[in-house]
Amino acid sequence: MFGKKKGFSTARIDTLIGQGSEINGDLIFSGGLHVDGKINGNVIAEEGSTAILILSEFGRIEGDVKVPNMVLNGEIVGDVYGSTRVELAPKSRIKGSVYYNLIEMAIGAEVNGGLVHQPQGSQLPKRLEDKSNEPGSSNDEPVAENHL
Repeated sequence: MFGKKKGFSTARIDTLIGQGSEINGDLIFSGGLHVDGKINGNVIAEEGSTAILILSEFGRIEGDVKVPNMVLNGEIVGDVYGSTRVELAPKSRIKGSVYYNLIEMAIGAEVNGGLVHQPQGSQLPKRLEDKSNEPGSSNDEPVAENHL
């Protein structure tokens, strides 16, 4: 049922993050990304791309996700921004708000946050940039820097 619709079934997966893998830091990509592992950081598609993210039931992302097309069946702790299509499969668990143009939500999917419709062609909120200016934000410092 999920991932077999027109457009998604023909999506080419360029990058796979396996179940035993963990990435610490932001991930910027184009094309197709399949996540079975864990990402501690934001997941962002290149500007203007038609990228797709597939998050399996074993996958987990701790950070914001800004991708035009996505099929989610794992866990995300952060806000989700889908400018084209967001598909929430039965085992998806989102702890944050979902900003979407078109959404499909299966029975069993969880969203612990807001659902905010953004019409096609409208600018999605730039909350990723705004959060970096908030006091106490977890994104106050770049991932690569260490301060003692």
